[in-house]
Amino acid sequence: MAKAKMNAIIGSLRGSLGKNLYVRTTKDGRMIISKKPDFGNRQFSEEQLNHQNRMALAAAYAKAASKDNPIYAKKAAGTSKNAYNLALKDWFKAPVIDHIKLHEGRIRVSAIDDVLVTRLTFTVLDEQGQCLEQGEADLVTRIWWEFQTASKGRIQVEAWDLAGNVTRREFQDPFPKKAA
Repeated sequence: MAKAKMNAIIGSLRGSLGKNLYVRTTKDGRMIISKKPDFGNRQFSEEQLNHQNRMALAAAYAKAASKDNPIYAKKAAGTSKNAYNLALKDWFKAPVIDHIKLHEGRIRVSAIDDVLVTRLTFTVLDEQGQCLEQGEADLVTRIWWEFQTASKGRIQVEAWDLAGNVTRREFQDPFPKKAA
């Protein structure tokens, strides 16, 4: 490997050098001059094609959402990220439903997302899976959502984020049994 001292001419080289060479600089400052890679006959696997499609959808969402939703710019302020990066990340990451508890006769669920949980719904089911009650929860604190119910049974919870991701979780009989 040849080594050269950096000077005004070599130090400013970047990208293509003629038809067959490519110049790049590593993070530690070393300059690498190599033959241009040839991707002319590359075959992508089904998984790679699926990921490329998902990335294209995420990029389209991030491009629009970073301009339309000021929350992304607000969250990016003071960090090394920009609104587009946060919107792109949000598209790939669904909200998380942590746990459920009974609080003063109301069902409380904690749900978090890297940006914002926009909506949370409850469905109360009986033992046969029939819907007894359903509705939207109210945001009480930053992560806690509440729903007033008169029914008891299995609870299905769905949480949405800004990017439209949905997380579903079911809680089997979250109500404690009273001793007789």
